[in-house]
Amino acid sequence: MFTTVLTPTRDLDATRPVWVALLGEPTTDSPYYVGWTKDGQEVGLVPGGHQQGLVGPTPYWHVADIAATTEALVAAGGVLKQEPRDVGGGRLVALVADAEDNLFGVMQDA
Repeated sequence: MFTTVLTPTRDLDATRPVWVALLGEPTTDSPYYVGWTKDGQEVGLVPGGHQQGLVGPTPYWHVADIAATTEALVAAGGVLKQEPRDVGGGRLVALVADAEDNLFGVMQDA
């Protein structure tokens, strides 16, 4: 099960109020990420997310070993769209597409 959904935004100041109206005040609020945790689900806005490869709301699966997982996904026919990278605090993320170009992420916490 995925527990994180990230949505890219080009204009955080314009986008943020709509999400606040839906989810209330964010649990994380910074210029590079605004996120809400609701019932174990993390929902976040990612400024500049389009430049990072996000094309819309993207589910992230939490995995224990991102290198092994991305290797297995590529071996199964997936396309690695973004190599695993550290997004802060030791958290690693990568983007993968399936055979129909459906995008999803994998995330490994420190």
